[in-house]
Amino acid sequence: MFLYNLTLQRATGISYAIHGNFSGTKQQEIVVSRGKILELLRPDPNTGKVHTLLTVEVFGVIRSLMAFRLTGGTKDYIVVGSDSGRIVILEYQPSKNVFEKIHQETFGKSGCRRIVPGQYLAVDPKGRAVMISESPTGLGFSVSCAWPGGGGFKASSCRV
Repeated sequence: MFLYNLTLQRATGISYAIHGNFSGTKQQEIVVSRGKILELLRPDPNTGKVHTLLTVEVFGVIRSLMAFRLTGGTKDYIVVGSDSGRIVILEYQPSKNVFEKIHQETFGKSGCRRIVPGQYLAVDPKGRAVMISESPTGLGFSVSCAWPGGGGFKASSCRV
């Protein structure tokens, strides 16, 4: 016997919302998270309506969401903290209409626990680093540094 779980109606409440230039076309776009759904929206300046460009269902619960731009870059990236104890840096590819995983870093075991970093994200305004923390116990801060170099995206992590 095999069990299969299928959600009949998707979540409608927005947990997190960020804005930025994710497609690199100098247009403002909005990324919203609805529980375990990540959605890219683009407002139409002529009609005032919001159009959905991409909807992706992730395997887990999105705990935090933040946008950042690398130094000297022309497009924004998305940092997603999930209940699996990881942060993932995503890039939107408009030609394929997908979110592409650029980097993934694991900080703890699975589950939304207080001691696993991922609840709070902070981004350096100059695009040099992303800081991740857990609930307000004040322990276990981690910094993931990002910089363009060697023709691609590079990242490293260290405990503070």
